[in-house]
Amino acid sequence: MTERPPRPRAFRLDDARVAVDDGPVPLAPAAFIQSQNDPIPAASAPPGVDEAELEVEAAQRSGLLARFRLKLTTIVWTGLGGLVSLALGLWTTNLIEGLFAKAETLGVVGLVFAALFAIGLVGLIAREVLAVSRQTKIAEMHIAFAAARAADDRDAARRLVSRLVALYRDRPETARARAQVQEAAAAIIDGRDLVDVAERALLRPLDERAQAEIAKAAKAVSVVTAISPRAILDVIFVIAQIIRLVRRIAEIYGGRPGLLGLVKLARSIGAHIAITGGMAVGDSLIQQIVGHGIASRISAKMGEGVLNGLLTARVGLSALAVCRPAPFAVTKPPGVKDVAPFLFGGKKE
Repeated sequence: MTERPPRPRAFRLDDARVAVDDGPVPLAPAAFIQSQNDPIPAASAPPGVDEAELEVEAAQRSGLLARFRLKLTTIVWTGLGGLVSLALGLWTTNLIEGLFAKAETLGVVGLVFAALFAIGLVGLIAREVLAVSRQTKIAEMHIAFAAARAADDRDAARRLVSRLVALYRDRPETARARAQVQEAAAAIIDGRDLVDVAERALLRPLDERAQAEIAKAAKAVSVVTAISPRAILDVIFVIAQIIRLVRRIAEIYGGRPGLLGLVKLARSIGAHIAITGGMAVGDSLIQQIVGHGIASRISAKMGEGVLNGLLTARVGLSALAVCRPAPFAVTKPPGVKDVAPFLFGGKKE
């Protein structure tokens, strides 16, 4: 027979028979107290960064840190460039002196051309420096966006979104998106949500344009290499298309690289491809290589065109991931089959 719980009774506080227990009261019954050996679940831990995004950040950092690495090749090329510059300067001096020795008018004309060359060279160097600086800022912005979203840092997100809006302020087609992002920055409190809104409004249209450029380049490479009679023509065309594609993607996201900027960007893209496992684009590429694809069944030349198109699309996707000012957070990063389904026998909607 179970004991009945005591019935509630009234008492006076000044009653001498009332005893007050000053001991600590347990916060929960003993049955609900968790053992020290049991793991404590993290209820509201912020989501981590995707593994693919970590690979992109590693490629970005490799591009940012490459300028601080002093290598023997850097010393060799610096010395060679200095000698070539001195040789050109000495040749120019001797040429102008020879022109003055022939006639004073020829010497003046030579000086004018030399001054024009110097002005143009200074302008080219300044443009290259600005292009590399702009590209470096975009790479730093990419890493900062990933960190701000992972930490849900509101202040950092607002600063980065302001920089992103300023990056595209000279583009009339982004005016509406920039206005939406600025309104969201004043209303949204969470940093993670603000980054997501900026990605949807500003970067998603640019992603569509970049993917269209990748599809266009992959289709051109696959068709031309399938009908080209010479292998050297294939190599030249593929290299030209890849350079054009990388430059175009950088321009879409605000990079506009020059010669030095393109070299720096190619280094980051190469690092991204190496980190993500070479040219692997999924089981479909393996099927194409071993002969299970429709194109390889028809002819070896068409199979070669399909393979070159797949590799071009892979390089384009790496350029997209490196040139993008912010990581993919709301949407999934596109794959080769997303941008070039025609290479797999499908049709792009």
